[in-house]
Amino acid sequence: MKHGKYELGRTLGEGNFGKVKFARRVDNGEAFAVKILDRKRILDLKIDEQIKREIATLKLLKHPNVVRLVEVSASKTRIYMVLEYVNGGELFDKIATKGALSEQVGRKLFQQLIDAISYCHDRGVYHRDLKPENVLIDANGKIKISDFGLSALSQHLGNDGLLHTTCGSPNYIAPEVIANRGYDGALSDIWSCGVILYIILIGELPFDDRNLAVLYQKIIKGDTQIPKCLSQGAQNMLRRILDPNPRSRINVSQIKEDVWFKQDYTPTVPYDDDSYPDDESLSLKVEADEHRSIPTQINAFELIGMSSCLDLSGFFEKEDVSERKIRFTSNYSPKTLFEKIDEIITEMGFQVQSGNRKLQIMRQTRVFTTSRSPCSVSVAAEVFELSKSLYVVELRKAYGDSTLYRKASSRCNDFEF
Repeated sequence: MKHGKYELGRTLGEGNFGKVKFARRVDNGEAFAVKILDRKRILDLKIDEQIKREIATLKLLKHPNVVRLVEVSASKTRIYMVLEYVNGGELFDKIATKGALSEQVGRKLFQQLIDAISYCHDRGVYHRDLKPENVLIDANGKIKISDFGLSALSQHLGNDGLLHTTCGSPNYIAPEVIANRGYDGALSDIWSCGVILYIILIGELPFDDRNLAVLYQKIIKGDTQIPKCLSQGAQNMLRRILDPNPRSRINVSQIKEDVWFKQDYTPTVPYDDDSYPDDESLSLKVEADEHRSIPTQINAFELIGMSSCLDLSGFFEKEDVSERKIRFTSNYSPKTLFEKIDEIITEMGFQVQSGNRKLQIMRQTRVFTTSRSPCSVSVAAEVFELSKSLYVVELRKAYGDSTLYRKASSRCNDFEF
């Protein structure tokens, strides 16, 4: 299949609003990733402003450690975003496969992450959803920050100079964002970078709990242990970043002056403007309903809720490149479904906890851990009612080994529900 000067190939990932496909430019064979978005779905869910904001943000960013937006075009039914193709996968999968990285390797990745975030902040861009899944790594070990869909720009600041939209991923969200009294976008991004550094060096999350309320309490208190096996410099860096008080938390400038950070540090130089396409090639024309009121910002948790309940087209599809969520339909009642899943999963050696129309599926493994402290692979199973005789089963991987998750979800999906 062709789109303009690009030949589209295999699907790299699928989401609630479209697909990402591998593509090659016809004239020179250069590889790209093309994000294909369904315009009707975007308009129906009233998130066209979010898409426009992501495109506008990527237009501002011309840095080697940020995924490059090459071109944007649109038809009556679809929006095409041509992006730089990063062939090394997610940082999440790298750590899930290899475990904690050495300080030398981890520091190199962290230096690139800080360079990229510093560049973004200097241009008034706050990512707000930094996590290992949104940090890609190419074949040469260079990181690329992706997914600016929840980012904020300087014009989104309130009269108090702070951001006020609660968004982000629970394990990586800063305590001041949870407090919901306004927050500094730069400092909240730094907190998320600290969580990522902790995972890189230690192999597990600094703040984690199956109960969201308990998790948030731990984050607000900064309740985590920094292993003594790390160098004193690494311990100090983590302690200063994971400071629950944003006023005393280390900022980007202070990080760059830190002795541990500066070891073998070569700052990344941003691209010249001449190496990027002009603004006209990055224009987007979306014909929104003139009579429809479109919000300028959207709460991430509301977005997750909407996509889970309203996006019926994805029920028979794996929804992202890491296959962390699958859905399928059934005519059985929730009680019967949970009993069947419990039976299948228990036979595979997993532990199952139930409650409130959900199951938590766990198994001990060495993923995201040091040799001293194994942790759990965790998969949540939930049932949504579409009608009195039709239900949707959703399996979501919270964290852990992708191979075990796929094995468990495949067994459930293949069972004759």
